[in-house]
Parts: sequence; C-alpha cells; structure tokens
Amino acid sequence: MAELREVPLSVDEVHNAVADPGAGGIALFTGAVRDNDHGRDVRELSYSAHPSAAAELLRVCEKVAADFDVIAIAAVHRVGDLAVGDLAVVVAVSCPHRGEAFTACRALIDELKRSVPVWKHQVFGDGESEWVNSA
Repeated sequence: MAELREVPLSVDEVHNAVADPGAGGIALFTGAVRDNDHGRDVRELSYSAHPSAAAELLRVCEKVAADFDVIAIAAVHRVGDLAVGDLAVVVAVSCPHRGEAFTACRALIDELKRSVPVWKHQVFGDGESEWVNSA
C-alpha cells in the first residue's frame, strides 16, 4: 500500500496492511498536524502533491523493502486541507524482528520526507503563511 488520499487516514487500515503471522515486529509511525511550528501558532494547513508523488511514494516503499528484511510495508499521506490533530501521514513496516522493523520504519518516513514531492502550506495566527517542502 502506497497512496495519497484526500480523506482521513486510518491507523488500523495501515496496521492491517502489514500484519503477518511471520512478523515478530510491526513498527508504525503517525505524523499529525500540530498547532505550532518554530514557535508560531498554526491556524490552517494544507498539503499539495506533484502528479508524480504517488509513483515516488511507491518507489520509496520498494527501496525500503529491498534494503531491509521487510515482510510488508505501507505508506499513506494526506493531501488537501487538514485540521490540527489530523493525521498527515501513516507508515508501517513488518519484519521478522522488532529491531529491523524500527529501523526500516525510520528509513521509510525519512526517505518519504526527503524525496516524495508533497508540499505543506501553513497559515500562521498572524496571517502570514509559508510553503514547506515537507511530508
């Protein structure tokens, strides 16, 4: 599973996508919209994605799966308008052992943030705004 969605994300769905009887470890990461950034109040936030973002997300998942002893992998990212507390991203990895699951999950979210073309637009409490190349 590697998808961009305009609807709320489900932790259970992502967990179930990687659950496997052979998995001794499932590591899951959720990224939520917070009410501040660098000490400034965030009033609004939206994510936009390049048309290639879904293909790049799949490539990232495939790379992590090839680099680690992964049984299953999943990554879902929101696009559109989000509220404080909404999940922006959910990723999960299952592996035979917990240590590798943690390491692979960390590699997955870090590579997603580095290379998937998703941009965050945030409006601050003072009305100023900024675009951030962030996932």
